[in-house]
Amino acid sequence: MPFGVSIWEVLILLLVLLLIFGAKRLPEMGRSLGKGMREFKDSVTGVDEAVSTTTPTPTRAELPTVSPDPDAATGESETRAERETVS
Repeated sequence: MPFGVSIWEVLILLLVLLLIFGAKRLPEMGRSLGKGMREFKDSVTGVDEAVSTTTPTPTRAELPTVSPDPDAATGESETRAERETVS
């Protein structure tokens, strides 16, 4: 193995890490380490700038609003408060 580290030393190190941090925490640590390394690599190579300038940002389509008032669908514009004051 590189750097003069044998497979047994790596296994012992992984076992110690498993005992210290637990089985739930190790995948989270691996993900965050990988994400940090990827961000560092992208910032050094400038990939983030090239991607953001060539890729257009998607636009979000606006959906029609739905009125919670059932009378709004029939065209009546009276609100409940107006009906209560009249009655």
